[in-house]
Amino acid sequence: MCQVLIGGEGSRRVVFKGVSSEHKWALKDLNPDLPSDWSSYEFLVMELRASSAQRFELRLYTADGTRGARMHPFPGAWIRMAVPLKHFKQRDRQGYDLASAHNRPFGSFWMSVPGSLGPLHVVEALGVTMECPVGKPTLEIRSVQLSKEDPGSDVLEPKPLVDEFGQWIPAEWPGKIKTLEQLKQDWAQEEKTLRPGGFNYSRYGGYLGTKAEATGFFRVEQIDGRWWFVDPDGHLFFSTGVDVMRAWIGTRTEGREDLFAALPPSELRRPPRRGGPSPEVSFHAWNLLRRYGPDWERKWIDLTMRRMEAWGLNTIGSWSDENLWDARRKPYIVFLRGWGIETAYMGLPDVYSEEFARRADEAAARQCAPRKDDPWLLGYFVGNEPAWPGRELLLVEMILEGPPTAIQHEAKAFLAQGDTPERRRAFIYRAFKSFLEVINGAIRKHDPNHLNLGIRFGGAPPGEVMRMARVFDVYSLNIYRYAPDSRSLDELYQLTGLPIIIGEFHIGTPGRGLAAGLVQARDQQERGVAYRYYVENAAAHPALIGTHWFQWWDQPNTGRMDGENYNIGIVDVTDRPHRELVQALQATHKRLLDVHSGKEPPVSRQAEAC
Repeated sequence: MCQVLIGGEGSRRVVFKGVSSEHKWALKDLNPDLPSDWSSYEFLVMELRASSAQRFELRLYTADGTRGARMHPFPGAWIRMAVPLKHFKQRDRQGYDLASAHNRPFGSFWMSVPGSLGPLHVVEALGVTMECPVGKPTLEIRSVQLSKEDPGSDVLEPKPLVDEFGQWIPAEWPGKIKTLEQLKQDWAQEEKTLRPGGFNYSRYGGYLGTKAEATGFFRVEQIDGRWWFVDPDGHLFFSTGVDVMRAWIGTRTEGREDLFAALPPSELRRPPRRGGPSPEVSFHAWNLLRRYGPDWERKWIDLTMRRMEAWGLNTIGSWSDENLWDARRKPYIVFLRGWGIETAYMGLPDVYSEEFARRADEAAARQCAPRKDDPWLLGYFVGNEPAWPGRELLLVEMILEGPPTAIQHEAKAFLAQGDTPERRRAFIYRAFKSFLEVINGAIRKHDPNHLNLGIRFGGAPPGEVMRMARVFDVYSLNIYRYAPDSRSLDELYQLTGLPIIIGEFHIGTPGRGLAAGLVQARDQQERGVAYRYYVENAAAHPALIGTHWFQWWDQPNTGRMDGENYNIGIVDVTDRPHRELVQALQATHKRLLDVHSGKEPPVSRQAEAC
């Protein structure tokens, strides 16, 4: 259901309601001068104002199908969105993982590029849709034009939109910080209540009262039909972790300084992150500086460890601060880099080049050898959501059409014996097998003691890819749903025979200038309900041995390097925990031993999405 009202100065105002809300307009109703043939234009330029950061889908209805892309506008202000039409016409070959393949940042919005592609020579209508709108959000559109040049995407009314604490100025919510004194009082209150919970953990986070063979390092074992991690002292261990546990979470300000009421001091400005377009600043770190003074980084480490003990978290997940690892107070996972994935073909390096084997050995020597004797290291992830699975034919095209390389030479020789879609897929799987052999050999050479947790696949790659993952100790994947599907986990386990760990999941909610994330709950209370349902139902599967939440902090409301601005943290930008989510963590983590052992059923209440 979608209610449309005529706003001031001829603008179109949409009120999103119900479970699924859609409206479309004939082009002449938006702008009589819009042609139907868009093939010679580069940008769709819209001026609009959204009341919520909840994403909507922008749809282009053509004579031969619908094109669509997910749009995430800055809410509460009139903005100009210059949407590149190339993203609707043909697949963008950019990116090495799913995020970099799909997310595109701009000055006043970000978008996730579409999956339905085709020509735009007969465009008949334009539409907007929203799934499960929260709080009857509105969208006003006052201008729709086409352009051959990029007019820029910007905020079109008085600024700033972000206050000195990193909060979204146009939005209000209970507990929004107005003064530093208020914030200090909240911090002091948390300090009074922060104490270890009753989770019956061993020093490594395994369960006291359970016993298996102790080897001095983490390992995996199937006991009575159920898989477990086993900690270095021989206690059964179910991994409850969080990704991106860092004190410094950045957003870019270059070219949009006027969005901010104040900017963090120069010491909190850092070079661009990998893939980022410009230097970044961190309001998260600025609030830690306010909390602790010059020694904020060291004191944040201690606070984080205390929070983990109080909340029942026993694993420091991927992309976290190395200082957390070196504190030697919680098990940690190292995400290995250096395989050349970032500059590869959708995440697959040139595995046939001499440089690849040398680079892999150097990367393993640099990252693994220094940690080979550390009992706190749970294991290594070696990749994340490669973009190529399911797109093997496009990957071969990229290799063949690119500059001369060793992998291109191999592809041409292989396909000279028969060039069919099946043969092209077979070539990619052959190359991927070589990739696994080289990096696994390098890791084992420099660290024979720790677990290889594998590549965190996004979604369900082809069965052939899953079977090749048998070379790992654990199969890892990221599942963004309300709960993993037990039948899918059964099929995965039958293909691999390996225990399974979920490297990423989250549930967010729209608000505070932030989007909901990939899975949505109605509000913060329902986020807690969703955490319990997801983790307990995952843990009930006999092969599943860990779940890692993405991520520790809420993302910046003006976006990380690729634009993402999700309300998905356990802790907000002002360094205050989301109380409802923390309570859910504590309740669930006290039950996981019995749930995974099959002694207690998982919770059955599912969260409300809207």
